[in-house]
Amino acid sequence: MKNQTKFANDRALDLISIGRVAVDLYAHQVGSTLQDVASFAKYLGGSSGNIAFGTARLGLKSAMLSRVGDEQMGEFLIETLRTEGCDISQLKRDPDHLTGLVLLGLKDRDSFPLLFYRDHCADMALCEADIDEAFIATSKALLITGTHFSTPSVHAASVKALKAARANNVRTVIDIDYRPVLWGLTGKGDGETRFVADGKVSAHLQGILPYFDLIVGTEEEINIAGGSEDVITSLRTIRQLNPHATLVVKRGPMGCCVIDGDIPSHIDDAFTIKGIQVEVLNVLGAGDAFISGFLSGWIRGEDYDTCCRYANACGALVVSRHGCAPAMPTPVELQYFLQQQPAKPAEDATLNRLHRVTVPRAKRDEVLVFAFDHRNQFFDLVQKLGADEGRLPQLKQLFVQAVGEVETELGLQGKVGILADDRYGQDALNAATGRNWWIGRPVELPLSNPLEFDLGRSVGSYLQNWPKEHIIKCLVQYHPDDSVENRLDQETQIRTLYEAAQASGHELLLEIIPNKQLPQHPDTVYRALKRLYNLGIYPEWWKLEQFDTDEQWAAIDSLIQERDPYCRGVVLLGLNAPVETLKQGFKAAKVSQTVRGFAVGRTIFFEPARQWLAGEVDDRGVIEACKATFKTLIAAWRG
Repeated sequence: MKNQTKFANDRALDLISIGRVAVDLYAHQVGSTLQDVASFAKYLGGSSGNIAFGTARLGLKSAMLSRVGDEQMGEFLIETLRTEGCDISQLKRDPDHLTGLVLLGLKDRDSFPLLFYRDHCADMALCEADIDEAFIATSKALLITGTHFSTPSVHAASVKALKAARANNVRTVIDIDYRPVLWGLTGKGDGETRFVADGKVSAHLQGILPYFDLIVGTEEEINIAGGSEDVITSLRTIRQLNPHATLVVKRGPMGCCVIDGDIPSHIDDAFTIKGIQVEVLNVLGAGDAFISGFLSGWIRGEDYDTCCRYANACGALVVSRHGCAPAMPTPVELQYFLQQQPAKPAEDATLNRLHRVTVPRAKRDEVLVFAFDHRNQFFDLVQKLGADEGRLPQLKQLFVQAVGEVETELGLQGKVGILADDRYGQDALNAATGRNWWIGRPVELPLSNPLEFDLGRSVGSYLQNWPKEHIIKCLVQYHPDDSVENRLDQETQIRTLYEAAQASGHELLLEIIPNKQLPQHPDTVYRALKRLYNLGIYPEWWKLEQFDTDEQWAAIDSLIQERDPYCRGVVLLGLNAPVETLKQGFKAAKVSQTVRGFAVGRTIFFEPARQWLAGEVDDRGVIEACKATFKTLIAAWRG
């Protein structure tokens, strides 16, 4: 079935989305009633926000036109959309209203208790003055969701946007998005109810349906728009109101149908593409994913068969995952899912990995890291000097200050970083977080072989408290020629950590230093990495020693490119080597295509730390000394 829709050419945007954009707090505990939930995950939400996010993730040039509060939750939504590639130039900060908030439970596959905290929220304060016709005219299509016709102010703003679109050859889309609670038809605590018949709401929607080129809704939403509880009767009413619009009916696991002309006598007689059957976690968010997939094909001129396949697949993926916006697929994982169609997407390791590594991530093409995550070495130093161990947190904060000053003085925003522990460096981690630094944190028990974790076996629960920007760093004395028993112990622990990282969403850095008591060969590290890849372990980062030959680097590059083209790269470790030795290693690594920088510690901090703990230099002295060596290494690396 061909898509006959004509779009304007040479528009800066593909889609402008108007409507709800809020913060979703999704219950972690699946199966609980909302009152029994203990913790929540925070995501971008709101139907229009989800659609702007989802279409951008699928490659459209999308924009969000709405309001958020001029506060932290508003900033979260702005940054989330910006990171995904959305135009947020018309997403305004409202100083008089707070960002909308939704609490969502996952009782079972079909039950999702909802509480909307939306009284006088920012996106419902949208008004006609917020609508710039010139901005509307920059897009191929305009989408508005039904909630933004539910009060006089947002209705007026939405109608103004529709008229601007019609006057400037912009195709118009409505996702009916019927939530009875937001029309005042249920108690405020009942956000879950999806359908309440109401003649006033039907009449209200029918007044704006003639403005649209594409009308999308579930069977219940089609019924509220058509004013009947029979979907064919409702579709015929909509067709009388709008003879030309394409109608899309979402039918859940049965798929969807597209009606581009006369209404058939039975819904099953419409052009239908069956859904993909998957194991459902919860159906919440499926509709926003569906229309995101559909629009990604529709605006590109794909036929309706393709649009529906994209839509059904996106919906199926989201119902199998936690959350809505972050569960949306990228083009890479969408194509994989359409080809493989796994019945249990949540258990497909390849799909989950693609979802993790193909989403937008902070660019890290150069990584210049001051590593002071050492614990035993600092403890030994204070013992040797008879110094106060309680001063170590202050010392590590001075290291953070040194990195910050180097970043400013050399203009290295987005390129510097630290490795810091939470035994002596928690205050340092707190000071570094939120500055767009590369931040790694160790989890290994120092010197353990086989590997043990510093805070016990339950490493996954430990990661729950980490900021998402922190990178898990794990040093493993892993040698491919180790005894079978020790090697299997090591691999089991690494696998445990890798799976915990997959669950927590943190990036993982594996630092591989083969046990020096075993024979060292030119390919020892290469074989260690290859073995871990064979086990299905794909860390975002590797931290490796310097190699002596170009051939060793070429082998590592080839392995990483073959096994994990999404790998973020390699950073070089220091091992307390002299500066001149490190310079030679940097020079040798120049041939590598995967080395991104270095993470060096004792070479920078050891002597200044000794002097500071011994009272030979003050705070400024230790900062300047660390800065000098750090700058020397940066110059050597960049040169």
